[in-house]
Amino acid sequence: TREAAFLYSITAAGVVYAVTQACSLGALLQCSCHNHARDMATDGEWEWGGCGDDVDFGYRKSQEFMDARRRKKRRRGDFTTMIQLHNNEAGRRAIKSNMRQECKCHGLSGSCTLKTCWMKMPTFRDVGDRLKEKFDGAAKVIISNDGKGLLPEGETIKPPSKDDLVYSEDSPNFCNRKRKVGSLGTKGRECNPTSMGVGGCDLLCCNRGYNKEQVTVRENCKCRFMWCCEVICETCVSVKTIHRCL
Repeated sequence: TREAAFLYSITAAGVVYAVTQACSLGALLQCSCHNHARDMATDGEWEWGGCGDDVDFGYRKSQEFMDARRRKKRRRGDFTTMIQLHNNEAGRRAIKSNMRQECKCHGLSGSCTLKTCWMKMPTFRDVGDRLKEKFDGAAKVIISNDGKGLLPEGETIKPPSKDDLVYSEDSPNFCNRKRKVGSLGTKGRECNPTSMGVGGCDLLCCNRGYNKEQVTVRENCKCRFMWCCEVICETCVSVKTIHRCL
């Protein structure tokens, strides 16, 4: 399903991110930071130096961890395996294809006589946002006649790229509780009556309506730091209006 595609992709991305970050922090014996960064002098000449994120090592480890058990099935033309491997790769590419350059200037009084640059991973929030966009635009696919590729189900839909998410089955109805598919339903979920998005009461409650209730909330407030070393807070009581799906 579309949801499973997102799950596989962000898990594969998470392995890349965690391993690469551990390398940069010196927490693993097999790797360290990436030393292919460059120093740039003001005359435009470059010299190697600096320390960046070794995303290639994290990428390989994610392949070994996520893909190894599935590759044998792929050789037999297993459709589900082909989809999972595709989505794993899309998750890894959400990091590797979006590395960003960071630089630091060196010189007297903050001048930039020499600039050291290195490559860093995007934040994982950015990775999640990219994959959420791919989730929204995921393509439903079928297996090609030769059993070696994935084709879009609709003739007017462009073939998915390596960065796109794909799925083969439509999602179940998540409105009602269904243990078989792992759906808890949306009954009792808190919603926003003014939102038109996925958190809005109309969409989240599946047109069943919602209840409005007043709840008393106790929260820490007016916190202040006392030397040394304690934080003192007061307890503020407020009444909030909560909307929950029927």
